[in-house]
Amino acid sequence: MIKYIALYRRPDEPEDFDGKYFGSHLPLIEKTPGLVRWEVAKVQRVFVPGFLGESEPYLVAEMYFADEAALRTALQSPEWQAAGSNLSEIGGLDLVAMFAAEVAQ
Repeated sequence: MIKYIALYRRPDEPEDFDGKYFGSHLPLIEKTPGLVRWEVAKVQRVFVPGFLGESEPYLVAEMYFADEAALRTALQSPEWQAAGSNLSEIGGLDLVAMFAAEVAQ
């Protein structure tokens, strides 16, 4: 299994961002082909301050796929492209680091 992780830093206006993220972005992500499951968590506490420099982590989104081939297919899908465009529109691309990780256990 492989997961695509999006780590967001705190937006200037969290309530506004949350409304757009949960209201328009996540419904698009849910339509991604090959998506096995997803979860979004809000960061409540940072135990090692400074690891991310000046940025304060705010939100962690994890999207799980069966394997790397399924992730590649998802990344090329119209649904994923629509979600990416939406993220840009709501200002999320300025807040996020994205990466993939193989689930070890």
